[in-house]
Amino acid sequence: MLTKFETKSNRVKGLSFHTKRPWILASLHSGVIQLWDYRMGTLIDRFDEHDGPVRGVHFHMSQPLFVSGGDDYKIKVWNYKLHRCLFTLLGHLDYIRTVQFHHEHPWIVSASDDQTIRIWNWQSRTCISVLTGHNHYVMCASFHPKEDLVVSASLDQTVRVWDIGSLKKKGASPADDILRLSQMNTDLFGGVDAVVKYVLEGHDRGVNWAAFHPTLPLIVSGADDRQVKLWRMNDTKAWEVDTLRGHMNNVSCVMFHAKQDIIVSNSEDKSIRVWDATKRTGLQTFRREHDRFWILAAHPEINLLAAGHDSGMIVFKLERERPAFAVSGDSLFYAKDRFLRYYDFSTQKETQIVPIRRPGSTTLNQCPRTLSYSPTENAVLICSDVDGGTYELYQIPKDSIGRSDLQEAKRGPGSSAIFVARNRFAVLDKSNNQVLIKNLKNEVVKKSGLPVPTDAIFYAGTGNLLCRSDDRVVVFDLQQRLVLGDLQTPFVKYVVWSSDMESVALLSKHSIIITSKKLVHQCTFHETIRVKSGAWDENGVFIYTTLNHIKYCLPNGDSGIIRTLDVPIYLTKVSGNKIFCLDRDGKNKTLVIDATEYIFKLSLLRKRYDHVMSMIRNSQLCGEAVIAYLQQKGFPEVALHFVKDGKTRFNLAIESGNIQIAVASAKEIDDKDHWYRLGVEALRQGNAGIVEYAYQRTKNFERLSFLYLINGNLEKLSKMLKIAEVKNDVMGQFHNALYLGDIQERVKILENAGHLPLAYVTASVHGLHDVAERLAAELGDDVPSLPEGKKPSLLMPPAPVICGGDWPLLRVMKGIFEGGFDSTGRGVVDEEEEGADGDWGEDLDMVDADGLQNGDVTAILEDGEVAEDNEEGGWDLEDLELPPEVETPRVNARSSVFVAPTPGMPVSQIWTQRSSLAADHAAAGNFDTAMRLLSRQLGIRNFTPLKSMFLDLHTGSHSYLRAFSSAPVVSLAVERGWSESSSPNVRGPPALIFNFSQLDEKLKAGYKATTDGKFTEALRLFLNILHTIPLIVVESRREVDEVKELIIIAKEYVLGLQMELKRRELKDNPVRQQELAAYFTHCNLQIPHLRLALRNAMTICFKAKNLATAANFARRLLETNPNENHSKAARQVLQASERNMTDASQLNYDFRNPFVTCGATYVPIYRGQKDVSCPYCTTRFVPTQEGQLCTICDLAVIGADASGLLCSPSQIR
Repeated sequence: MLTKFETKSNRVKGLSFHTKRPWILASLHSGVIQLWDYRMGTLIDRFDEHDGPVRGVHFHMSQPLFVSGGDDYKIKVWNYKLHRCLFTLLGHLDYIRTVQFHHEHPWIVSASDDQTIRIWNWQSRTCISVLTGHNHYVMCASFHPKEDLVVSASLDQTVRVWDIGSLKKKGASPADDILRLSQMNTDLFGGVDAVVKYVLEGHDRGVNWAAFHPTLPLIVSGADDRQVKLWRMNDTKAWEVDTLRGHMNNVSCVMFHAKQDIIVSNSEDKSIRVWDATKRTGLQTFRREHDRFWILAAHPEINLLAAGHDSGMIVFKLERERPAFAVSGDSLFYAKDRFLRYYDFSTQKETQIVPIRRPGSTTLNQCPRTLSYSPTENAVLICSDVDGGTYELYQIPKDSIGRSDLQEAKRGPGSSAIFVARNRFAVLDKSNNQVLIKNLKNEVVKKSGLPVPTDAIFYAGTGNLLCRSDDRVVVFDLQQRLVLGDLQTPFVKYVVWSSDMESVALLSKHSIIITSKKLVHQCTFHETIRVKSGAWDENGVFIYTTLNHIKYCLPNGDSGIIRTLDVPIYLTKVSGNKIFCLDRDGKNKTLVIDATEYIFKLSLLRKRYDHVMSMIRNSQLCGEAVIAYLQQKGFPEVALHFVKDGKTRFNLAIESGNIQIAVASAKEIDDKDHWYRLGVEALRQGNAGIVEYAYQRTKNFERLSFLYLINGNLEKLSKMLKIAEVKNDVMGQFHNALYLGDIQERVKILENAGHLPLAYVTASVHGLHDVAERLAAELGDDVPSLPEGKKPSLLMPPAPVICGGDWPLLRVMKGIFEGGFDSTGRGVVDEEEEGADGDWGEDLDMVDADGLQNGDVTAILEDGEVAEDNEEGGWDLEDLELPPEVETPRVNARSSVFVAPTPGMPVSQIWTQRSSLAADHAAAGNFDTAMRLLSRQLGIRNFTPLKSMFLDLHTGSHSYLRAFSSAPVVSLAVERGWSESSSPNVRGPPALIFNFSQLDEKLKAGYKATTDGKFTEALRLFLNILHTIPLIVVESRREVDEVKELIIIAKEYVLGLQMELKRRELKDNPVRQQELAAYFTHCNLQIPHLRLALRNAMTICFKAKNLATAANFARRLLETNPNENHSKAARQVLQASERNMTDASQLNYDFRNPFVTCGATYVPIYRGQKDVSCPYCTTRFVPTQEGQLCTICDLAVIGADASGLLCSPSQIR
């Protein structure tokens, strides 16, 4: 049983499949009717107008209707498109058990607990017949699929067959009054329209269900006596044929399967049973744990069943319908109807080869599951589920045309068997998780254990297997017994190799994973509905089918729909635009598809631009999807050739930097925002003429003035000044005067605006004494004082880098798409024809570069006033309306042929892409990834101590050049290891300001400070070493070891110095003082420092009368060959102690037992005790410190996971 869909709900009492759509209706004991899409697994709608359980429900064959009957005695007819009940049929006096539409006439039959069956006309909405005769509840009633019969089952222990032939005649319009009168009588008293044809008696208890066979004169019934009975009928009588026993409780529903010769029944014993209708034996039983079954439904067209139970329903199939097949070159081998068949793709002919033996079928699912073919030996392996999984080996005679004799196949147990070489095949032995390699005589040649628990094997090239377990697949080499590739995947059902065996598609229920032959993941596609099959086409595109689509997927992860399907198919081969497939009946079909879309995308992906262009010219590819795709993939210039809409054209032109088309579109749209965006893009390209034109169209005077300033166009700046004057824009006037460096004008503007003190200061500073005196006279006593000792200088605008004209553009060859369409694509898009000459449009007169540009402003200013209609002249100064047809400037010949180059990759990005070293990321300014790397490698969480180093690394890896005053500062990357001979196009790694030799210097300084007793200074130096090491990069492996050694040295000193400083703070705790002094002597120090530590500890303990401990320190001190003073003191301590080997106070210190000191609590951790360590500096801590910040390095988290220090490119290679 293959479950396709399952729901959880109230008890399901009625079910009905839709004939065409993947829908099923379920009526519930709660009174709700649910409409489910069983293919997508979604609830589409719910209808809840019934009061009480709904026991019967049925879809109409062709109309958007369904009928339901419930315990509220009502029959309701619904329209599912309108989501409402159309009308209610009243007449029954008790619960309604079943309802059903007639397949031809507008009739509904209903069965009820009022002991009657009623037939209704749903068009006239009347009851046309009442069938009486049962003397207990009628449990079900249904029409015969072809004849005028109704079968009913009742708790009176009978099944009745009714003849309703006379209803047809009655359906014709009554010709005269007598007929009409008889019809009235009928309606009142129940007429003789339907007569009982047979009464079938034989059940000992009430009958719950009876159903006709779709084609044969058979009836099947199920009853409370736990039996299923089979009845036969002819024109005159009906009789019992057989009884099927096996159910343990009341049989609730039973039916014939339309496609196979079987009977399906279900029961309150929580089981569904399948019976062979000819042999009348049980084939299979499916059980549920806790749910009784109530209803069965079969799909009218396809091989699906549904069953309703106490807590929902299931939609299921009894057998797999996928034909087993194998493709080899131009041949297809497949199994159908107990024959192995052969199909030739080139001639499209099929031939029966050999019959496949089938044992007497005792269960379902006996058909072949998989098929494997060896072309050289002409042998076929067929696997099926018979006896828990067996294989059969057939050798096909060479002259296999036509049907050959039945040959005895070689058999063996094994659920999965495939050819792995010319004359060897592998059989999976699941119980021992191994494969047996056999020869064509079916003898075991070799056994090989498998690397993962495997439940199926697939071919993976000669001598290789693809092993599948629940959540992964593995490619296994049988010769070397090596795993060649391993990938975690959802449960894989089918495996499809490309013809060159370089790529493989792994198909699972709802996804497709494309990988290389070594299982290196390339891309994954997810589907909401089931994936059915797939095949590779000759271009390396994977074509696959779901239940209702044929789709494609490209190597880069793009996918799309090729066409929809009415019924599922199984692809066998894709050749050009032809798809060869098998359907569920095992018939070969050929479909022609339109491959244009995916070939177009593939050509773009593979940069086959010549193909792309020819496809654009010759095919009807245009569509929103293609335009969006091109834009998304960074080909706006190609998308331009599809688009007619002005705004979209403008956006694409701006994106691809095509100023010509952008200007044409902007004129078409003529909207301020678009002109502004055109100006921004033209400015980026350095096309000053277009920038000016765009600003003029939007009357953007401030921007225009600034443009003239940076272009050094003083003549036009002075015109702008006059325009501002006419507009009475004081601020604009002042700005323009400032840009021009025109002092008289500035003084005049300030004076006119009433800012006399400012005007006076401006005039007197710039030496306009006569004006200054005049203003001073006007100001009287309010003359402002000038600052003393300052030298004034005139603010003049800077000299522009380039005067007038466009910026020089780099000489870059035209892209394939720019050139290609102009020469050959005439008439593809109208605008192209205009753009080809470098002109902007018909209605604009061109002016030479040295002629008048953008309307001659002076002409207007001399006239003083301009007539309203004189618009070509330039700006109309009366109301300052810019004319719509300002002449468009000519684009330089260069800029129309050459396009600006695309910006390269920033050096910081190159550095970060090439390196996993945190220092390189920090130098590139990518602090975020640097911190992530340090966190992963060393478990560092506290980055505060590293902040200044990050900033220093970043600034130190760049140098800054000033080019000229009006251009921004240029930053240059400084690379390490640069030499004269290195290639200019290859980027080296960044130069770093921290290096290993600096740390050596710091280490020496730290040692010196320790010797001098400057412990705070020494601690600072050792901590600095620990903080710098994560950002150090060295070249060789030997240096890596030295760096790691340095971490240990620095860590030991930091720990020791911290304890010594802590000891000095403790004045009133002599015991703790002695302990800390003792622990200090166990840090791994240089000999001179160890002597000092031992001397120190010895003195403290001796003074505190801890003589035994002091003696131990004295012995250790003497072992270090100290100088005369130290050795003398040590000997004296030893002599004094030997007289009295006791300790006055108990210390937490046992020098005989090896230990390390906890870096946070400063207590000993003896050998064998549990501890945790810092992932960076490796200091050990007591377990309670886990998750805290390390107190030694102040960077990492104690006990964190980390991969280890990475400080050299040599560690990565």
